[in-house]
Amino acid sequence: MPRSVGTMTWVPSRLPDQSGRTFVVTGGSGGIGYFTAEQLASTGAHIILASRDLRRVNAAMRSIRTIVPEASLEALKVDLSSLASVKVAGDILRGLDRLDGLILNAGVTAGKRARQESPDGNELTLATNFVGHFALTAKAWPALTRTPDSRVVGLGSLATVVVPFDMMDMQTRRNHTFFRAYGQSKHGMHAFILELDRRAREAGETTSAVLAHPGYAVDSLSPERPGISHASTPAKFGSALLLGAQGKNRGAASVVRALLDPEVVGGEYVGPAALTKGRPALHTPIASSASEEAGSAVWALAERWSATRFPVI
Repeated sequence: MPRSVGTMTWVPSRLPDQSGRTFVVTGGSGGIGYFTAEQLASTGAHIILASRDLRRVNAAMRSIRTIVPEASLEALKVDLSSLASVKVAGDILRGLDRLDGLILNAGVTAGKRARQESPDGNELTLATNFVGHFALTAKAWPALTRTPDSRVVGLGSLATVVVPFDMMDMQTRRNHTFFRAYGQSKHGMHAFILELDRRAREAGETTSAVLAHPGYAVDSLSPERPGISHASTPAKFGSALLLGAQGKNRGAASVVRALLDPEVVGGEYVGPAALTKGRPALHTPIASSASEEAGSAVWALAERWSATRFPVI
């Protein structure tokens, strides 16, 4: 049973000092990832923004420095849909002296109706949102485990509530729609993160893994960041649709809490208290992809799809 949210204390406006620590945020050049990086930069930590587009990363770093002038930032190029690119980036992370946190945030959130494949033959959304992150974490694992009390945070999604988990068709070869592919990719992330935490504990590692989801987070309710996000006033019909929404900065707060709050333990799931919006609180992930059986099966599939042997027993 998950712990009561009432037992968790957290003041998001006063994040704990993280000087001397290093965090990586995939997809840190925009959206939830950008605001996650911005909030983490305010703690004094060194932030590595990983993205396939270095021009966008440079724009993000300029923006962060207007908010946090003393921010310690670094760019890392990685295309998560390409295992060759992931290997190069993963080898760089593997060589870091310390890696305190790896936030698996990047993801495809919109796509074409027709099924597409990555250069490695995986369905494109699954490859980007899940398989690439699995391989990147595997490559970075030695740096994580030599850093005491490091943490991996995987971005879950409410899509797992409405898209049934289909372990036999995660690649959506039989029945493809973008939203179904997106849902399968997030079920994969749920299963992976929870299984990673179980295996790390069994191996006696201090590295933990936590799930987080941002709720219904939209650009139109986010603070304006030139070149990154543009706040706008939605039309009357749009305003009704946004009643259950929040800005991406507030969505990022759940990710930051999952990473930094010492009261959050491995294997837990953090998201907005009101499900789609609100202060970060504990939730229960969907059971179909949270079970040990799902974790073991998805782990084996991910190793095959990524041609990567993860160094955790």
